[in-house]
Amino acid sequence: MASKKSTPSPQIQVTAQQSRFHTDLLSYEALSTKEIVVKNLTITIGQKEILAGADLHLKDSRHYVLVGRNGVGKSTLLKAIADGSVPGIPWLLNILVLGQTREVGIDEAIGGLRVGEETVMQHVLRADARREKLMREAKVLSEALNSGDPNLPVKAYRQLSYERLERRLAEARKIAERRSGARGATARRVLNKTEDELAASEARTKAEFKDLEPAEVSADTMAAVDMLSDVQSALELMNAEAAEAKTRTVLLGLGFSAEMIDDSMAKLSGGWRTRCDLACALCQKSDVLILDEPTNFLDLPSIIWLQEYVRNLEETTVVVVTHDRDFADAVAEELLVMRNQKIEVFKGNLSLYESERWKKAKWMDSMKEAQEKQKAHMEKSIQHNISAAKRAGDDKKLKQAASRKKKLDERMGMQVNAKGHKFKLNRDMGGWHLSSHADIETIDFDPPVVLKFPGVPPDLRFPGALVNLEKVCFGYKKGKPILNDVDLTIHPGERVGICGLNGSGKTTLLNLVVGVGEDGSLAAPTKGTVNRHPRAKFARFSQLVVEQLDVLAAENPSTTSLAHLMDISGGELDERNARALLASLGLQGQVASDVPIAALSGGQKVRLAFAKLVWSPSHLLVLDEVSQLLGINELHSYVDKHRRSLPIWMQTRF
Repeated sequence: MASKKSTPSPQIQVTAQQSRFHTDLLSYEALSTKEIVVKNLTITIGQKEILAGADLHLKDSRHYVLVGRNGVGKSTLLKAIADGSVPGIPWLLNILVLGQTREVGIDEAIGGLRVGEETVMQHVLRADARREKLMREAKVLSEALNSGDPNLPVKAYRQLSYERLERRLAEARKIAERRSGARGATARRVLNKTEDELAASEARTKAEFKDLEPAEVSADTMAAVDMLSDVQSALELMNAEAAEAKTRTVLLGLGFSAEMIDDSMAKLSGGWRTRCDLACALCQKSDVLILDEPTNFLDLPSIIWLQEYVRNLEETTVVVVTHDRDFADAVAEELLVMRNQKIEVFKGNLSLYESERWKKAKWMDSMKEAQEKQKAHMEKSIQHNISAAKRAGDDKKLKQAASRKKKLDERMGMQVNAKGHKFKLNRDMGGWHLSSHADIETIDFDPPVVLKFPGVPPDLRFPGALVNLEKVCFGYKKGKPILNDVDLTIHPGERVGICGLNGSGKTTLLNLVVGVGEDGSLAAPTKGTVNRHPRAKFARFSQLVVEQLDVLAAENPSTTSLAHLMDISGGELDERNARALLASLGLQGQVASDVPIAALSGGQKVRLAFAKLVWSPSHLLVLDEVSQLLGINELHSYVDKHRRSLPIWMQTRF
């Protein structure tokens, strides 16, 4: 039986095979297994199929790394899993995605505290919705029972019971939508019963307490005591008291100082807010933890700490998407490879997968070449025998030659099975086939990444350094300099790498080199001088340019990559040249002209942002954390293939 459910976005459609024995559990039922088994999974965005008839199998407490080229749909798959859009995944399974924290406006108050006034510690603690709900229920019930007013425990119990029934009703409705047949009828009966219980609970909540009988007050008070006991047991089971200590440990591991942990969230930059989102994900208890690019904006010590933290996670299934090859190799127990609209599973990490794949490809090619030589030799021998038999008129030898030719066709093909054992027809090729051996299939590899620069920058006309910094000092606070007496000279054609821990001033130095901050404000040193070549053109790539695309996509949902690139060029790029540039960066055909920017994957948005940056060649190209966005292999290919046309290369981490 096939069931179908759409994600909140109308452009994404998800279907999967679902057996009649599958059941969705409600929050008050017991979860028998945390394993995810989905057969015949198909995901479509508009007219594009991301997956077609794929199988997804995630074992309990196993660590996976999901790999695939930018644009194949990795983030789309993870979003569908997190949204509960994939039939076959237990509804009760607690799935947490990096970045899927509370969506609260800066002016919205929670518990009397505005989000902008939260400390980093408070923000991470309050991101755990389940813990916050239990803490709130415990506080409401405790205050009511200790108030001395006999009506307050009744009011608190009835209000909390009503809220729990509301959540149960929402679950029952979604489960009823996913079921059909006899199970669907049962689910609808449960839904009707829950609706009746909610209506009765609402009536009890709105009832006048002065009209209550003493026995009813006593019963509800005892029920409030039992509810408080259950809530406290749940908090003890999740070790809620140790949450603050765990949160502090995680924040320190991610590079936060003790002062930053207790300081306001409003003072954090975009990179530190990303780290804070990662801490929110790591500090919550979940059955499945999905980390999409967790190493973004992390320096090397923080990446090493995160690597060990993920490796030591127990009782949690972890799925990681990352461009950091070393990090992926360290945390992967199994690999999920998305290619050709399928999901291939490999036991091992990415380096081992590539090594084994190359070995298998070489072995298959050599086997096929050897068999082709053997077949050619035997065919030549058979043809010689047939010619000799025809000249002699020997029908017996003609039959023998025909028999040898038939056996030749049967002997060609795979001589071993997938496990490396000797091939057996009745075991390895069940059913009816045209030949008695499987064909030798050569391993196909994705074409190499080729990124092209659109041209070379104009001549500077007279020599000189692009940028010259002399005794430059800078500090955001008086008496606390970030940069002190910095001397730096950048000549045309040089490649400069800037390395350092977070907070050491790498981005600040780039602001001074370019003369403009990421927010567009002018950047000038507090002391020293910065001289720039008057004819030099500067360009900068950072996370902010991708965020600007998200804002543009929200304001203009129908805008495509091609239309946007032609628009920002001011008419200097015609459609042909704009298509060529986007295609050179991996946005070919309909992806460039028909797919809206809002529907592009994260990697495709990065490519569009890069196209906007390089369509007009610059003399100084600043790449701030580009390896976290574009992909390390693609970036190496870009720089190595275009050293002559790339005048200057700067980045803060490589």
